[in-house]
Amino acid sequence: MSEWLQTEAGAQIATEIASSIEVQRGELIALLTDLVAARSDNPPGDVTRPAAVLTAFLGHHGLACEVVARDPTKPNLVSTVSGRAPGRHLILNGHMDTIAAGDEAAWTVPILQLSCHDGRLHGLGTGNMKGGLAALALAFTWLAAHRNLWQGRVSFTAVADETVFGDAGAEHLLDQRPDLVGDAVICGEGPGAMQLAIAEKGLLWVEITARSEAGQGMLTTRGSSAIARLVRVLAELDGLNDRQIEPPSPLGLLRTAAGAHGLRLSVNVGRINGGHFVSQAASRASAEVDFRLPPGTTIDQVEHELKALLAAVPGTSFRRIKGWNPNWTDPGDPLVACVSAAATRVRGTPPAAVVRLPASDASRWRARGVAAVCYGPQPLLASGTDDYVLEQDLVDCAKVYALAACAALQSAASQQNTSEKV
Repeated sequence: MSEWLQTEAGAQIATEIASSIEVQRGELIALLTDLVAARSDNPPGDVTRPAAVLTAFLGHHGLACEVVARDPTKPNLVSTVSGRAPGRHLILNGHMDTIAAGDEAAWTVPILQLSCHDGRLHGLGTGNMKGGLAALALAFTWLAAHRNLWQGRVSFTAVADETVFGDAGAEHLLDQRPDLVGDAVICGEGPGAMQLAIAEKGLLWVEITARSEAGQGMLTTRGSSAIARLVRVLAELDGLNDRQIEPPSPLGLLRTAAGAHGLRLSVNVGRINGGHFVSQAASRASAEVDFRLPPGTTIDQVEHELKALLAAVPGTSFRRIKGWNPNWTDPGDPLVACVSAAATRVRGTPPAAVVRLPASDASRWRARGVAAVCYGPQPLLASGTDDYVLEQDLVDCAKVYALAACAALQSAASQQNTSEKV
């Protein structure tokens, strides 16, 4: 499919997209400014403010938005446009909620005000992922204004409840609107460094509980208290952070491109609780643990190993809180080629294909058998204090989204026409 970009028509459209987006640079930054000011930390996950910003932006371009919501404070927006003839359905997806700012005193820039320093656009959610969301929205308006250049449909979906893996966002949207499963998905949530994520780690959250007899602290012996038993388990699990996973054969190229973390099993103890008073032996202790599973391992394998570990520690058990297996898009899928070729055309060098570390909504589409990739302006592996995107990366992403979408749909149209003639 990406060969279309090498044609004269493809080259002309690539030039037009680059020129148009550059002209709209100010509009793109203004949209990001409004999105950053529209606070949407999750929890609590209220995204009504950024939803209003996007609805107004699309309305200004003559595009209507539909709301699909299970929770009125967590609306999901949908806007769809059709090209010059029937064809494939491409989804441009992003989320409106952000992670919390954390220690606001640690920020050196305003949290809810976009500020520019040395080419960096700072503000809460710029990296994760209001920058990518703004670029998707601008690309979508370009595609809507140039429907004569592609076939099929493009849907822009701006969803809620992503940063806490909640079920009021993309999951609810796809349950209620199966037509939005589509044929391919470009998610604007980047894996860092303008790389192209074709795979994503799975997630397993468990609560581990340790129990023992209650008693006075002076009678405690080695390993007799619930806390000591829990600590023993957690120390063993921490050692799993050194484990590198061999990827499945289709993903062999990720051995080098994925980096130190891409194929590493990670284990984080997110919360721990236990004990009543300093002089009493704890009769119960618990911890909530977050496993991130690279391609090449599964929830069942990790839980089997966890059961074996707990069997050696008296009074311990676990329950699964939630989880899903890693998933990926075949590196040879036409969508991968289109996005990679578009990024190469815009940036000059091909993006590395990698495993995305945090979960994204792209996995929800892959779980339904749809090719999905993540590409966006988030500069780091994960956002944090003084969150930012590079202005040029932001602009380039808008170009890549528009060009990749146009290429994917144009190529599909060409193939469809060829098959009809045959």
